Order: sequence, then C-alpha cells, then structure tokens
Amino acid sequence: MRFKRFMAVLSARNLEFLRDRSALSWNIVLPVLIVLGFAFAFTTSSQDLFKVGVYEQQKQAPGVEQFLQLQHIQFIPIDVIDSAIIKVERHQLDMLLDSSSGRYWINDSSANGYVLEQLLKRPADTSLNKQTVTGDAIRYVDWLIPGVLGMNIMFSSLFGVGYVIVRYRKNGVLKRLKATPLTAFEFLSAQVVSRLWLIVAVTSLVYAGTDLLVGFRMYGSYLSLLLVLVLGTFSMICLSLIVAARLSNEETANGILNLVSWPMMMLSGVWFSLEGSPEIIQQLALIFPLTHMIQAARAIMIDGESLLQVSDHLLVLIIMSAAFMTIGARSFKWE
Repeated sequence: MRFKRFMAVLSARNLEFLRDRSALSWNIVLPVLIVLGFAFAFTTSSQDLFKVGVYEQQKQAPGVEQFLQLQHIQFIPIDVIDSAIIKVERHQLDMLLDSSSGRYWINDSSANGYVLEQLLKRPADTSLNKQTVTGDAIRYVDWLIPGVLGMNIMFSSLFGVGYVIVRYRKNGVLKRLKATPLTAFEFLSAQVVSRLWLIVAVTSLVYAGTDLLVGFRMYGSYLSLLLVLVLGTFSMICLSLIVAARLSNEETANGILNLVSWPMMMLSGVWFSLEGSPEIIQQLALIFPLTHMIQAARAIMIDGESLLQVSDHLLVLIIMSAAFMTIGARSFKWE
C-alpha cells in the first residue's frame, strides 16, 4: 500500500463530499429537526401506558392474581430483579412486582406508580410488602437521541459509500482507476476513512448542538461514547462495501440498501424499546450492527456504564466489521 496514492483518493473523496452542500446540510439538519420535534412532542409528565415488570410470574402470592388479570396494563416478564429496580427508579417501569413473595416496587414521584399501587391493594390484602425507590424520570428525548443519531449514521454509511461506489462503477470511474497503479485495498481504505471521519465529525457536531438546546442526560464517559460511535460507524461502512462490491446498477443498489436499512431501523430500537416484544424479534435485532451501537450508547448515556460493561456490544461490532470488510474486499471488482 502506497500512502501517497491513498491520500490522493482520500483527499478527492473528502472534497467531493464537502462541495456537495445539499448532502452536507441534510446530514446536519435532519437529525437536529427530528430530535427537536420529538423533544417538543413528547416532553410531558403524562403517560397513557402502564408498564409493570413481573418477577416469578409462575408463582402468585395472595392478592396478586386479580391484579395480573387487569386490562390495559403491559406486564413484562423480568429475569433480573436488580436491573428492573433501576428502571423503576428512572420511570422506565411504573411498577416492579415480585408475584411469588408479594413484594412490589414503585417510585414515589410516579403518578402511574400511585395508580397501580391502588389497583394492586384493591383486594385489601395486607400480606403485600411495599418497597419505595427514588429517581428522576428519563425523558423520551434522552432515550431517543442515540437512536436518531444511529439512524443518521446508518443512512450516511450505507448510501454515502455503497451507493457512491456503485455510481463510480456505472459511470466508468472505477474502470479508469483500474488503469492506474491504485490498488483495490487503497481505494476502499480511502473511501472508508473518508466517510468515517466525516460522519464522526458531523455526528459529534449535531450531538453537541442539540445538547445545548435540549440538555441530554449523560451519566457515562464521553470518550466511551465516542469509541462506540467510531466502531458503530466503521461497522456500517464495512457493511456497505458488500453491497458496493459488484453491483453496477444504481436502482438495484438503492433497492438492496433500502432492504438492509429499513428492517435495521425498525428492529434496532431507534424509535421504541423492544422490551416486551416476542423473544424471536429481540434475537433477530442482534444481527444488526445498529442494534449494538444504540444499546451500547444508551447504556453509557442513561445507565452510566463503562466500556467494560458494554464490551460485549463492542466485541460484536469489531467481529462484524472484520467479516463485512473481508467479504467486501474479496468480492470487489473494478468493472
């Protein structure tokens, strides 16, 4: 690999993107508008849906059976009670109920928790043991920001690299580059690095700007969040190389990229939590790099987790990146 040739292609791709004012503006403005729109629409203390975590659902203490039969309450099975208590503290669950022992947890500052407590105590069973926790509510916009930025990264990565390389091939640009000393590795590396630093820079700018306007919760390390951003972006850029490896038709590439991006956007937890959804859906979501990036980012921002605690997501992103890059590089053709 010749560094001079690599830098020439990298510089050319950077200038091509930066001179496209409409694409650059869209990458910055769209996520800002989405975040501000959701912050305005969903920053409210009222909630219509009750969410109750249920531990040991197969065993029921006296007075619990009637409560579990109530309609319009979403009962979510809980395996680990300690992590569920944290969700009650942060108003992500309105109540946590240990149905075998009759213990329950609510947040004293939660209106939904108060209503659910009255419903639970309706049979006037004195064997139930109340436990209280305290904590501030996590706004929907705090939960949403990693998903919105992740979605923007996904589209920028897939269409900004995959679609562009297909267009190069269709227009004969790759055929002319093949006649030069430039190698496929040098070309692909330049495309990946160019898009990687641009996306990281734009995403960091958007996050900082919207944070000044909205004020996001951030309990973890900004450096950890930056590492998740870099690994997640790199993984999705590598995924785009598989699509760009051989296709020469822009319409086909557009269809395949949409086929990849839309299920990823719907199942990776961009707009809503998959908690309470069928187990097969939750497992299917784990095949997408966007899922691991968003879950790791939310764990750092909302739960204050360290890199070690999200290392499983980071390891999956590294493995996916290596696999995508290998497949894309080996199957790449100039014409």
